[in-house]
Amino acid sequence: MAEVKNINLGQGTGRRKTSIARVYLREGSGKITVNGRDVSEYFGIESLVVKVKQPLVAVDGLTKFDVVITVCGGGVSGQAGACRHGLARALVNADEANLVLERPTGFLTRDPRMVERKKYGQRGARRKFQFSKR
Repeated sequence: MAEVKNINLGQGTGRRKTSIARVYLREGSGKITVNGRDVSEYFGIESLVVKVKQPLVAVDGLTKFDVVITVCGGGVSGQAGACRHGLARALVNADEANLVLERPTGFLTRDPRMVERKKYGQRGARRKFQFSKR
């Protein structure tokens, strides 16, 4: 029988704007992989890398878990927010005691802000066509 190497301790789905991230939590040494690449290589901006790692720092799990993330849709900032949301959900899924640490920080709350859709008869979401009296 073949051994199963990658046993997921927890998994979570994170969303922000139009980005969706699937996060898988595994035992390991703290390696975070996003779409097959290292987290700092994928996001490039240090503030976004810190944003993704925030839930792990809150539960003191930076060196305890390996994190595998698949993210799609949206832009870089939205993807980082989706990864943070999914990681927080995965940590709670792995251990219910993490709920006490993640809830007050707001990592489990989905950011509801979305781009407002364009309405018919208008130039944009709120912008109107120029009015001409004559």
